[in-house]
Formats: sequence, structure tokens, C-alpha cells
Amino acid sequence: MNRSVSMQIRELCRQKNAVIMAHYYQRPEIQAVADFIGDSLALAQQAQQTQADIIVMCGVHFMAETAAILCPNKTVLIPDETAGCSLADSCQAADLKAWKEQHPDHLIVSYVNTSAAVKALTDVVVTSGNALQIVNRLPEDAKILFGPDRNLGNYINQQTGRKMDLWNGCCHVHDRFEAARLAHLKQLYPKALVLAHPECRAEVLELSDVVGSTAVLIRYVKQHPEQEYIVVTADGVDYEIGQSCPQAQLISLHNACEYMHQHTLEKLLACLENESPRVTVSPDIAAAALRPIEKMLSWS
Repeated sequence: MNRSVSMQIRELCRQKNAVIMAHYYQRPEIQAVADFIGDSLALAQQAQQTQADIIVMCGVHFMAETAAILCPNKTVLIPDETAGCSLADSCQAADLKAWKEQHPDHLIVSYVNTSAAVKALTDVVVTSGNALQIVNRLPEDAKILFGPDRNLGNYINQQTGRKMDLWNGCCHVHDRFEAARLAHLKQLYPKALVLAHPECRAEVLELSDVVGSTAVLIRYVKQHPEQEYIVVTADGVDYEIGQSCPQAQLISLHNACEYMHQHTLEKLLACLENESPRVTVSPDIAAAALRPIEKMLSWS
């Protein structure tokens, strides 16, 4: 780590009353300098609670948008504004609106990995950490359109017995994990437990011992540190596990999210110095998107 840059970042945070929030998939050096590290749900909750004047979101663009919606009176920055999300890009607001118009009697449940404009068309937002809980709160006879992640939607249908209609999108990182590769690793490490994110394909999840959000997977390791694990999610979670459970043995399939990794210490420093790029959401979209986000937070 570049200590000089890290020290400058921390000093600017002190001077400007800024807080750095980082997703678990960030580079280790970004996580090391952050004030708070978490998954999408935790980052939204933390944004809602922070007393800082400036939020620097070291994640992807939709995470910064969510913080901006929840904190309209704060400055929300992102080190690299091109840090997007293939899953969010797979579902455009105009296309979701057309789908919704074709199914006027359906509720819209949108994954948090979506743009603010998509959230504005949504009845309730979910994350991988609370999706099962929230879908189970909806009426049993409710007709549901779920998007955009088909793998997460399939997992929810399988776990709940629901028959949600699914948008045909996926996370390009998690969708690349192959069951054959995982089966081979299980043969090489027969004592290892498999931890997998529900954005993975069904055939991968069938080979897994624990399925959950990044926070759930990390918490499981912390509760059972004397164990060997095959980790099937994007690179980055090993940093948090290594910090808190160095005795845990991790075998990673090493699949990084290049969007998450666009942030660097140098970009973070420049972002704080210039207070740019700033992420804003138009008031009308923010007002409509706030309702399903707040519903999610109140149900979590």
C-alpha cells in the first residue's frame, strides 16, 4: 500500500468530514483505507445513518445513486464514475416499464443492482442478503415480476416455492463460475465447505454448502474459522476474512469484478481533493425510488 497516499486520504476525510464506504469486492488497499466496509444492504444502511457531510462510495454506480437518494443533503462522490454494473445495465427503465405495462396486475421486485430510474418503477427493492425475507413478506398469491438477476430469482423461487416471472439478466462475474470447475475443486479439497453467492447459476449452487450474500458468507466463516472453504463469489471478500479470521483456509476461484476494481487509491485521493465526480439523482426519480428503498430498509 502507498502509505503516503493513504495518509493524505485519511487527513482529507478528517478535514472535510468525509466518510469512505467500500464494498467487499474492492481492492484490498481501498478496503484498508475505508471507514466502513460492507455489502449493498449494509452500505445503504450506513449511508442512511452517517453524520458525515461527504460520502465517498467505493463501489459501483448504483450504490452511489442509492446513497444519494437516501442522503439528498449530503455530497456523494465516486472515485471513478465509469464504475458501472453489467447487471444493472441489462435492465433499462424503458424496457422495465414496457414489461410492467404488459403485466399490470404484478408487483415489481427489483434487485438493488439497478439504476435509480428502475428503482423508481419498483414496488420494493431487495438485496441478496434480504431477498428471501422480503419476498416471503409479500402475499402468497401475489404475482411478481423480479429483475434483473435471473440466477437470484431462480434461487428465490426454489427456496420459497414462488413462481415469479424473471428478467433475463445476470451478473457477468458470478454467471461465469462453472459447476465443472467447482466439482473438480471439491475433489481436490474434499474437506472444504463451498460458500457461494446466489447470483451464481443453479448448478453451482447445488454443489454449495452455504448460499448467501457476501456479508452472510463472511459471517459464516467468522463463526466457523477453523475450516477450509472454497469461495464462489467475486474477489475481495478474502481481505475481510483474512483480517478477522487469518486461520481460515480459503480456496478462491479468482473471478474479479473489473468495475469494482476501477477504483484506486490515487483516484480516491483526487476524488476527495476535487470533490468530484459527484453522483446526483433528479428529484422526481429520487422521490419515486426512495419509497421502495425505504420499504426494503424497514423490512430488513
